[in-house]
Amino acid sequence: MSPAEGILANGDEEVHLEPKAMEVLVYFASRPGEVVTREELERDVWQGALVGYDAVTNTIIKLRKALHDNARQPRFIATIPKKGYQLIASISPTENESNKIAKNVAQDSAQGASEPVTETLAMKAPLSFSTKKNIGLFSLLLLFLLVLLFVWSSPATKSDFSTPSIVVLPFENLSDDPKQEYLADGITEDIITDLSRLSNILVIASNTSFQYKDKKNSPKEVGKELNIKYVLRGTIRQLGDEVRVNTQLVNATTGFNTWAQRYDRKITELFAVQDEVTESIVKALTVKISKQEKQRIAKRATDSLKAYDYFQEGQKFFLVRTDEAFAQAREAYKKAIEFDPYYGRAYGAMAVTLASNFVEVWQDSPNIVLERALTLAKKAVELDDSTPQTYWALGFVYLMQNEFSNAEKAVNKAISIAPNYADGYGLLALLKMHSGEPAHAIEINNKAMRLNPYYTWQYLYTQGASYYMVGNINAAITALEEAKKRNENALMVKLYLAASYLQAGRQIDAEWMIHEIQALRAHTTVAGIEKSIGLANAEIKNRFIKDLRQAGLAE
Repeated sequence: MSPAEGILANGDEEVHLEPKAMEVLVYFASRPGEVVTREELERDVWQGALVGYDAVTNTIIKLRKALHDNARQPRFIATIPKKGYQLIASISPTENESNKIAKNVAQDSAQGASEPVTETLAMKAPLSFSTKKNIGLFSLLLLFLLVLLFVWSSPATKSDFSTPSIVVLPFENLSDDPKQEYLADGITEDIITDLSRLSNILVIASNTSFQYKDKKNSPKEVGKELNIKYVLRGTIRQLGDEVRVNTQLVNATTGFNTWAQRYDRKITELFAVQDEVTESIVKALTVKISKQEKQRIAKRATDSLKAYDYFQEGQKFFLVRTDEAFAQAREAYKKAIEFDPYYGRAYGAMAVTLASNFVEVWQDSPNIVLERALTLAKKAVELDDSTPQTYWALGFVYLMQNEFSNAEKAVNKAISIAPNYADGYGLLALLKMHSGEPAHAIEINNKAMRLNPYYTWQYLYTQGASYYMVGNINAAITALEEAKKRNENALMVKLYLAASYLQAGRQIDAEWMIHEIQALRAHTTVAGIEKSIGLANAEIKNRFIKDLRQAGLAE
């Protein structure tokens, strides 16, 4: 087996596995004979990434196909009804190959993690499957290799932030009702947004902040990992119409509280508490803010808790990025607007969802969809021009309409409102990529990644697609494969990955990727992609379409 190359060998026969299927196989091998639940796979293999329900099932199907296994009469992987999956075969290497692997691991460990992963793991070890109950040495060595691969491929971009710098950790929900999780997450997001509007403070993006959700890292540990000075953490508990919020601003270099406060209020006063927390942080950090920044912070997105709750619900659905989840997100945003017809962010989020449908080629009337999205985005800005997200939504819709000039104006406005807005720089990078400036896109995207060290798959997609366009195919594949790991449902990631594989001379991998795309979305065609994708540079667009054809995408 070669994890880096995705090769499973049995004697002279070689079968290519996609990275996620390989990881699942290794995970099973690390727990021989145990029943592994779907939840455990999503947590440990998908690393908490938001995936559709079918992601695990489809990966198991691919794995069984590669192993020539049968779900009804399994020899390797058994389905345990209502529980999960079980590896019923063990894996063992030949003696010579085991020695080779052990030698290479030792050499790689001596060299350090700065060596390229593709070279340190470029080895093939034939597998033989048997019905032994004990796991072989190979499985343990392979698991160790995969751990090294994960460590070396994790985001390593750390920024040398100047003070004052802060991260707002996800507020902990202490209520018995799990639905209150939306409320806790929403408060966290809003405080981050408010602080991001200030030009004299550096604020870590919410995507990075939420990497610490449900974890017990100390403020010192978080500060060291993110290279920031201050950590805000808090809890929220709602009982009936009463709410208690506890907050602590900790100096991460000393571990001591700089400021702490408890708020016992009516639930209707929650937004006022949020404002007070932001104001107290500004005072504690002795940050100077302009009159315009004060006005922006003072303006609330909504005063309706019901609207706020539905909006947060929509945000969760949106991140899954399937047609079903998008429909659920739109329904939640619609309810938010029903409770507050002046909720600008809800209109903007609805617009982004519709425009994202256009990107994923899920609708039959793209022009009508985009016009509707543009109307909603303009309404969002009209209702709330002090929030960066509404201008972001407008910029995104303009980008989908290939109106690059209008898109750039909107995105720059979002960044001017919130100088620390990582997603603003991320969208600007995506815009530069589409408008024919991939080298500039990479530069801007690097800035976005510095603001958001634990960046999402979208950042990696922009980076990978831009590298494809400038001809750095190895870098493109690395970024796009990681993007795919973080979101198995992103169509454009898979398309650019197929094109990159083809450019790298990996025809089989390119065809495999196209097969995967069409197995999940049979309606994806060259004609549809050519019609919907907005690339200003005709040469780049023609090369991309040509690569997809050669990879086997249906006309």
